Amino acid sequence: MAPGNHSRVSEFILLGLSEEAFLQPLLFWVFLSLYLVTFFGNLLIIAAILSDPRLHTPMYFFLSNLSLADICFTSTTVPKMLLNLQTQSRTITFAGCLSQMFFFLLFVGLDHFLLTTMAYDRFVAICHPLHYTVLMNPRLCGLLLLASWALSGLDAVVHSLMVLRLKFCPTVEIPHFFCELNQLLRMACSDTFLNELVIYCAAGLLAIIPLTGIVYSYSKIVASVLQIASASGRAKAFSTCGSHLCVVSLFYGTGLGVYLSSAATQNPRDSAVASVMYTAVTPMLNPFIYSLRNKDIKQALVKLWS
Repeated sequence: MAPGNHSRVSEFILLGLSEEAFLQPLLFWVFLSLYLVTFFGNLLIIAAILSDPRLHTPMYFFLSNLSLADICFTSTTVPKMLLNLQTQSRTITFAGCLSQMFFFLLFVGLDHFLLTTMAYDRFVAICHPLHYTVLMNPRLCGLLLLASWALSGLDAVVHSLMVLRLKFCPTVEIPHFFCELNQLLRMACSDTFLNELVIYCAAGLLAIIPLTGIVYSYSKIVASVLQIASASGRAKAFSTCGSHLCVVSLFYGTGLGVYLSSAATQNPRDSAVASVMYTAVTPMLNPFIYSLRNKDIKQALVKLWS
């Protein structure tokens, strides 16, 4: 970034996914459709779980919180993008940008930890079924949820405070449709070494450690299931964690794809397009995965609908 007036910037310009005028109406309707399906799909999952006493178990307790996190996760980025497309205004205030970044980091971190706790829940249910009700008691579930919120919130606060110490030039154009942390660091005029160091440390907490826990849990699950003698028993055991495994693969697969695409290309606009997968598409697909692959959820949705 060239030297210049480094006073506190009052607003940023979000360049979005495309500057072509003829694409703006199409983008608006596509993302409005994605957002509505995501919002009401996850809301239906929450309503179905709350309305059916049979689903008042640890697995569905964490699933309802995951659906809530997905609603909030999508709501931090897509509504502002829709507003910009509709009004043809691309500006966002510094406070608005910082708030958007904070809540994005909060809910993406919450997704990481909730997926990890759900993997642990399946590990206990399949590998230690006789002790499941004792180990996964309501107090432990509440503590796991509280810890997920606390760690995600701490990560978001630290990154937000680190961005506050940076200086930006008067006109900052972000080649993205929301205030993404890495893009903000690229736009800074001051040294960002400390910020990048914190990002690498936080990545171990929010990505590597949870992913390691998920891989360990499922390795134990697979080993335990393979010891079951009957084929029907093995199929039933795998079916109890199939939906969660699909969601985990989708979440981490799209996130890794965005990271690799960002590293491989020098065009930040390509990275913005790739990030649509985990910011809009993945939260939309989660309700379909759980409703189509889970018999209990399907029954609860039918009961709720009738």
